[in-house]
Amino acid sequence: MKTVAIVAEKGGVGKTSLSIHLGVAAAIKGKETVLVDLDPQASASKWGDSREAESPVVISCQASRLEKVLETARDGGAQLVVIDTAPHSESSALAAIRAADLILIPCQPSILDLRAIANTIDLVKLAKKTATVVLNCVPTRGSLGDEAADAIKEYNIPIAPVRICERTAFVRSLAGGLAAQEYEPKGKAADEIWEFYKWLCKQVKL
Repeated sequence: MKTVAIVAEKGGVGKTSLSIHLGVAAAIKGKETVLVDLDPQASASKWGDSREAESPVVISCQASRLEKVLETARDGGAQLVVIDTAPHSESSALAAIRAADLILIPCQPSILDLRAIANTIDLVKLAKKTATVVLNCVPTRGSLGDEAADAIKEYNIPIAPVRICERTAFVRSLAGGLAAQEYEPKGKAADEIWEFYKWLCKQVKL
């Protein structure tokens, strides 16, 4: 079983959307997938409640229960677990970071987000792990994405080669309990998720 943690101390960077889309990608590819929602707001869990498909399985739990939930998932034959963490919660972030084979830090290309990733990077270092920054909600036009990538280099941390852009399909799909690759299978949002998922599989040898 492989475990991927989506972590960011700042809220509103797209953790839940990225978690859901990666979980659905794995499920579509036939992987037994569990999406663990550590956020008290339970956005991923509410999305799961509105979903007709049975996979991925969505489980809401507190950080203190994560180890037990992961053990149960492993015993149940899960191949991939995606952990959606809570913002402004070091305990949630640290629990996920320590359990993860791959740690992803979503970051939007704004100065506030770029500054905020420093806190998350510190938590990763505290756990003696490594992480990769994911540029998320990148405008489809202009140079903001490139400028953000240059700024992130100052942190001496890897950046995922696939950027997730700001696209309507990401928003509309979640409202219906879907992901972009289900809502608009041939759209650009779906293409980006599939490219990212391929990269993710290589990282964790899935």
